[in-house]
Amino acid sequence: MANVVVIGAQWGDEGKGKITDLLSRSAHVVVRYQGGVNAGHTVVVKDQTFKLHLIPSGILYPETECVIGSGTVIDPKALITELDKLEALNVSTENLLISETAHVTMPYHRLIDQASEESRGSKKIGTTRRGIGPSYADKSERTGIRVIDLMDLRSLKEQLEWTINYKNVVLEKLYGLPPLDPQAVIEEYAQYAERLRSHIVDSSLHVYNAIQQRKNVLFEGAQGTLLDLDHGTYPYVTSSNPVAGGACIGTGVGPTMIDRVIGVAKSYTTRVGEGPFPTEVTDEAGKLLRDLGAEFGTTTGRERRCGWFDAVIGRYAVRINGLDCLAITKLDVLDQFDQINVCVAYELEGRRCLDLPGNARQFAQCKPIYKTLPGWKQSTENCQSLDDLPKPALDYLKFLAELMEVPIAIVSLGASRDQTIIVEDPIHGPKRALLHENGAPQVA
Repeated sequence: MANVVVIGAQWGDEGKGKITDLLSRSAHVVVRYQGGVNAGHTVVVKDQTFKLHLIPSGILYPETECVIGSGTVIDPKALITELDKLEALNVSTENLLISETAHVTMPYHRLIDQASEESRGSKKIGTTRRGIGPSYADKSERTGIRVIDLMDLRSLKEQLEWTINYKNVVLEKLYGLPPLDPQAVIEEYAQYAERLRSHIVDSSLHVYNAIQQRKNVLFEGAQGTLLDLDHGTYPYVTSSNPVAGGACIGTGVGPTMIDRVIGVAKSYTTRVGEGPFPTEVTDEAGKLLRDLGAEFGTTTGRERRCGWFDAVIGRYAVRINGLDCLAITKLDVLDQFDQINVCVAYELEGRRCLDLPGNARQFAQCKPIYKTLPGWKQSTENCQSLDDLPKPALDYLKFLAELMEVPIAIVSLGASRDQTIIVEDPIHGPKRALLHENGAPQVA
């Protein structure tokens, strides 16, 4: 039995969907513990591509239970659209369970998110404008609507009549937008409630019982460590906690029930939206990374900013999450490069900096200090084992493992399930999978 958390070790978009899908083969339950429809996971199975937003990646395994935990915010309309798309592709959604205490994204959340972001002008944060931030704001303000409220029409009507009238003042007076009709919203969400009613459960109790029955539970995070509300590059962050600790809060299980934490990182770095990005490259190398890596957001379609691998934020992710091992994705994207840069430290105010500054102004001033490694200039996409990799590619992985001071357990070489090297089973195997023989690196 193993209960494992999968997190993003960068700014999100690391390929967690594929890794979660792979690990779901050994899981009885897969739990999504935070975020909303602003997140997106892409999973490729044979010739089919599945784009998931709220539903855990394990849904593609018919026997696996998939739970949307209480730490998420759920847009019912978007969720039902996602269910319909999966069912049209002959994917069963009978095993999807939804926490009764998860909060609900309402129409006024989306409108306020869009208007607020637009009003910021050059100081915009770069949100997806899907209403996630305002949903979490209402949750913290204790004025939110929860899934359990949708199930009781009388309670829903009582809460929404006051809330929508209050939000209409904000929409009209602050943003100059037309008001919402409370009755129309109530009727719309009552219909959503009936469609989702059979999926609603006490998810904390359900996951606890699964753990007590010694089932394998996989906890799936959205976004990435550097987008964490408390530990990310604030204010350019999401509104929840994608870090490993968020799995306990967003699911309702104790930390002693977690056995392992797996971090997912690209072999380079990407970021969507605004905010500092020390290793970003905007020349031909950056364009090549974006084109070869198909770096466009699953949810928004926005171009991702691309740059070289950043070991400073990598080591930070190891520390913040307590990572046991890593999955490195998109190694094949580097196949065409003559040379590959890796950021081993920053230069900040004339000094060498090995740790991530907490001050946003200082972080924006950080300059990458690179070590340049040779490329391998040959395809890796059909490699089935470490022995199949070109020596420079294997050396590159070992160098990353040294810098991060954590073993690499999985290497992904493409979008498909079979384009993956499993070095060691990260759920059941030993905790030291692939580490340079000389141990920890000397990067100071």
